[in-house]
Amino acid sequence: MSDYDALDGTIPDTEVCLNMIREHVEQARSMPMSASVMVNREELLILLEDAEASLPEEIRQSRWLLKEREEFLAKARKEAEEIIEAGRQQAERMVERTEVVRSARRTAEKIVQDAEDRARAMRLETEDYIDQKLAGFEVVLDRTMAAVQKGRERLQVVVEAGSDPDIDIDEAATEFFNQDSD
Repeated sequence: MSDYDALDGTIPDTEVCLNMIREHVEQARSMPMSASVMVNREELLILLEDAEASLPEEIRQSRWLLKEREEFLAKARKEAEEIIEAGRQQAERMVERTEVVRSARRTAEKIVQDAEDRARAMRLETEDYIDQKLAGFEVVLDRTMAAVQKGRERLQVVVEAGSDPDIDIDEAATEFFNQDSD
């Protein structure tokens, strides 16, 4: 079983799963005269499945951030429209006082501009945050996939060497564990 079974039974997030996989590989018993290690395939497969299962949660969280951003923008637009409408009504009441009308218009336009600037800044920050998270996740996944592929290729060499009677298994094992050939 995996190291997180003692927890509350929920699937850990992707980063936790990937860190657990890294720890398994780092703590695995080394093969003699090789950079290879022996790992429990079932445990690593469970951790990889858990990492894959946690992806939708992180994507859902990213969508939630986007939804929050849209709600903030809608609220800012509504607030700006209300301020403009209030300014219009006030201007109509004070037609005789031209300076007051001009001042109210400038204030309303400034508030609208400030709200749009705040919304734009928040949108850009949200997009940067999501992009950074996805980029980091992409790097971790690429590394994990490369490590898994390399392990499968090495395992295939050993399996093929064991099933062909013409191949000397000791020679195949020596070739498999010799990291300096190639």
